[in-house]
Amino acid sequence: MQLSRRTLLTMLPASALLAVAAPLRARAAAPPPASASASAKTDRAADHAALLANTVAIFAGTAESNARPEVAAKLAAITSTARTRLTALEGAGPGELFKGVALGTSDANLNTSYQYLYEIALATRAPGPAPSDLRDDASVQRRVIDGLVLLHDTYYGDQSKGYYGNWFNWEIGISASVSKTLVLLKDELAAYKPDLTATYVSSMDAYLRNGADGDVDLDSRFHTGANLADITTNRILQGAVTGDEARVVKAVADQLTVYATVDPYRPRHGVTDGFYADGSFIQHDSVAYTGSYGKVLLTRAVQTVKILDGTDYLGAGADTGTGNGSGTADLVAVVRGWVADGFAPLIFEGWMMEIVKGRGVSRTATGYTDVAVVVEAVVDLSGHSTGADATALQGYVKFVRQTSKAALDPAVFVSPVSVARYADILADASVPAGDLGDAESHTAFNAMDKTVHRRPGYAFALARSSDRISKYEYMSGENLMPWFQGDGAHYLYLAGQDQTRSFGIDYYTTVSPYRLAGVTAPVETRRTIPELYGTAWYDNPEHGFTSSSESQNTYVYFPRGTNTLSGGARLGTYGAVGLVLGDDVAYAAKQAGELPDDFVVHRNATATKSWFMLDDEIVVLAAGVGDAAGRAVTTTLDSRIAAASDAVTVTGRLRDGAAWPAGGGGGGSGTAPGPVDWLRYADAGQGTSVGYVFLDGGAGSRPAVALDTVTRSRRVVRTSNPDTPVTKRVFSLSVGQPAGARRLSMAYALVPNATERQLKAYGAGHRAGQEHGGGQYGGGRGPLSVVANTTRVQAVEHRGLSLLAVNTFAPGTHRAGRLSVDGPASVILRTSHDGTVSVAVCDPTTGRSTVSVTVRGRWLRAVSSDDGVRVRKVPGGTRIDVDTHQTHGRSLTARLR
Repeated sequence: MQLSRRTLLTMLPASALLAVAAPLRARAAAPPPASASASAKTDRAADHAALLANTVAIFAGTAESNARPEVAAKLAAITSTARTRLTALEGAGPGELFKGVALGTSDANLNTSYQYLYEIALATRAPGPAPSDLRDDASVQRRVIDGLVLLHDTYYGDQSKGYYGNWFNWEIGISASVSKTLVLLKDELAAYKPDLTATYVSSMDAYLRNGADGDVDLDSRFHTGANLADITTNRILQGAVTGDEARVVKAVADQLTVYATVDPYRPRHGVTDGFYADGSFIQHDSVAYTGSYGKVLLTRAVQTVKILDGTDYLGAGADTGTGNGSGTADLVAVVRGWVADGFAPLIFEGWMMEIVKGRGVSRTATGYTDVAVVVEAVVDLSGHSTGADATALQGYVKFVRQTSKAALDPAVFVSPVSVARYADILADASVPAGDLGDAESHTAFNAMDKTVHRRPGYAFALARSSDRISKYEYMSGENLMPWFQGDGAHYLYLAGQDQTRSFGIDYYTTVSPYRLAGVTAPVETRRTIPELYGTAWYDNPEHGFTSSSESQNTYVYFPRGTNTLSGGARLGTYGAVGLVLGDDVAYAAKQAGELPDDFVVHRNATATKSWFMLDDEIVVLAAGVGDAAGRAVTTTLDSRIAAASDAVTVTGRLRDGAAWPAGGGGGGSGTAPGPVDWLRYADAGQGTSVGYVFLDGGAGSRPAVALDTVTRSRRVVRTSNPDTPVTKRVFSLSVGQPAGARRLSMAYALVPNATERQLKAYGAGHRAGQEHGGGQYGGGRGPLSVVANTTRVQAVEHRGLSLLAVNTFAPGTHRAGRLSVDGPASVILRTSHDGTVSVAVCDPTTGRSTVSVTVRGRWLRAVSSDDGVRVRKVPGGTRIDVDTHQTHGRSLTARLR
C-alpha cells in the first residue's frame, strides 16, 4: 500500500514515540536504587519542579503573559468566575458545598463542586499587573482546602458509597479538577493540611476501577484514546506534586501509546481508538469523533508538550523551543499531522462540521466554539515548532480568523499564555494567512465512514456507517433522536454564511429527525430512550445492561450498522462514495433472539446509494429505494433552515416547460405534478442558493417541496438543554413512496450557489448530449450522464471533466461505460488533455483481497502506479489488478497512456 509523504511523516514520529515509551516503562517498573546519587535526586526534583511550574503557567499564566493588555479579559474572566463560585460557596445550604449544587446522589454535581473549587484556586495563583484581593490570598486558598476536606470526608472518600452514575466523573472528571488544584495549592497544602494530597491521590487511585491495581490498564476498553490521555495527564500531575517519579514516568509512557497511528489490522492492546493513517479519529471503538473527543485529545497532547517542557521524560534535554529532544520533536510532529490531516479538512470557515461530533451535535455550543479549542492548540503547537512548520501553523491561525463568520474571543482559551501568543501571531505581518489544505480537495475518511468535499464556495460533508462504524451516538440524554445521522445524512456548507443560521443545534431542533438532508427513512414515529425506558439508558442488569456495560454501548449508545459496503475512491480532488443502507446491530440481534423481549428495536428502509463529488455538482444516485416491510418511505434530497423572517423562495421548471410552482403554495412549496427539470432554493436573507437538477424522468424526479415555519424547544434533542424555543423556516425537498409501493430509483445533482441561468443550462446541455448519444442509462443533464443506476452498479460520466465514476455493489462483472469492474468496488477514471488516463480504485467493503478493473479500448501502458497495482494487456483493453488486502478503504491509483 502506497502511503503519502504526509502520512509517512506522521506515522514515523508516532513509531518513534513508542520506542521512547519502552525504556520509560522499564524505568517506572524498576525498584528505586538503594542509594541514588545526589545529582540523580536533584535531577528528579528539578524535573518535578519544572512540571509543576509549567502546569501553573498553562492554567494561571505567567507574570509576562498576564501583563499583556490582550490578556486582561482572560484574567477578568478567571477572577469573575472565582467570585461567582465564592458567592455560591457562602450561600450553600444543607447537603451542598455550593448553593444549588446538591450532593449525595448526583455524581455530576460532585464533579461540578470539585471544578468550582479548582476555579477559585486558579484565581489565587494568576499573576497580573493590577491588584487583586484573590491573588495569593491564603485565607481563600484555605477555604478551597477546607472544601476538599469536606468533599472527601462526606462524599468522596468512602469507596463503598462512591462510583455511582457515570464512570467518567469518578475516573477522569473529578481527578482532573483535584489534580490541578493540588498543583496550584501545593505550598499552602503543605503548610495547612500536609496529609491531604496523599489522601486524595490514594482515593483517586482506588477509583480507577477500570484500571489495574489503582493504575492505568492499557487493555481496558475505558483507558483508550482521549480518555487515556486525560487519565495519564492527571497521573503526571499527581506524581509531580507528590515527588513520585515512577508514577510520572509510567504515566508518560502510557500516554505515548495514544499517539501511535492506529493499525486496524494489528491493534495494540486491542484498541481501535485514536487517529488513523487517513486522518480519521475514532473513540468508543466505533464513533467518528474528531470534533469532540478528538479535540480533547489534541488539547491534552499539546498540554503534555508544554507540561514536559524542560524535562528529560521525552528525551535528554528536551527543548521544544529549539527542536532538540527527539521525543518532544516527534510528539510535536505527530500532532502537527493530526491538525493538517484530521482537523483542517473538517473545519470550514471556522466551523467544525457536524459529521464528527457524536452526541455533541445536540449541545448549544456552536461549531465556532469547537474550533476555538483547535485554534488554541494550534497557537501553542506553533510555539513548539520551527521554520516552515511554525509558519504554516501560524498562517492557519490567521486563516481561520479571517474566514470565520464569528469573531473568536481568545478569553475562551484555557491558558493566558495562549492568549498572548495568539495576539503575537495576528500582529506578525511576516506570516501570511493560509489554509493547511487546498481550496479544492476531496478527503475520504474511510476509516471512520465520513467524506468531505471542498471547493471555493462550498463544502459538502457526508456521514456514513457500516458494520465497522456506528450509525450515531446517543448517551446521557444527549442526541435524543439520532436514528438516521449515519445513514447518508449530508451537510452542504455555503461560503460566506454564518453557519449557526443553517446548522448546529437549531438544525437538529427544527428539522425532523426523519427528514435530515440525504436520508431515506420509513414513515413511522420512534420514541427516545428516556421515553422508552424512563431512564437515560436501558436498565436490565440480568441481561448485562447497566449504564456503562458493553451491551449498552453496542445496542443503545452507539450501535454499528450491519452493512459492509461503505466507502469510495478518491482521484485527486474528485471522489465517489457508495453506501448500502442496513439495519443496526440491535435489530439484527433482536431478530436472532439475542435481546430481551422489552428491548425496542427499529428496522430501516432499503436503498443503494452513490455520491459522485465533482466541481460544480454533487451527483446522487439511489436505487432499490423502498421498504422490505411494506411501510411508506420518504427520501429527503435536502433540508435547510433559515430565519423565520428570511425571504425564502423555490423556483424551477418542469420537464414539460411549465414553471415551478405550478399552483403550489407560498414561496414555492407543493408537490410536482410531473417530472421536474430543476429547482432552486434561495434565501435572500442569507444571500444563499442551492440548485437541484433531476437527471432522469422517473418517479424520483417528482419531489415535494415543503416550506414550513417550525417552533420547537432545544430540549427536544438533549434533556439538559435550556427550554429555549427556536423558530425557523424549514425547507425540505423529498420524494415519498406510499406503503406497499414498488422500489424506485432516483438521480439528481446538488448544485451549490446555483443561479437560475446556470440551472437552465443543464437542460440545454442535456438536449445536446442526447444528440451525441448520452449515457447507456439514458438519464442526464448538461455535461452529466447517468451511465447506470441499479442496486448492482451506479455510474455517472461528466463530459466536461472527461471523468467516469463507478460504484459496484455485488459479485460478478459490471460494465459501465468503458469500464468493467469485478465485484464490489469504487472506481474513478479521468482522461487528461494529453491522453493520459488516471484511475483510482477502492474497496469500499474493506474486506476484499483484490479488485480487478478493465479499461476497454486500445491498450494502455502504465506510466506510474502505487505499490500493489499491476497493469497488463488483455483482449479488448487493459486490465488493472489492485491489491486491496488490508488497505482499509484507501484508494490506489495508476496513470496509463
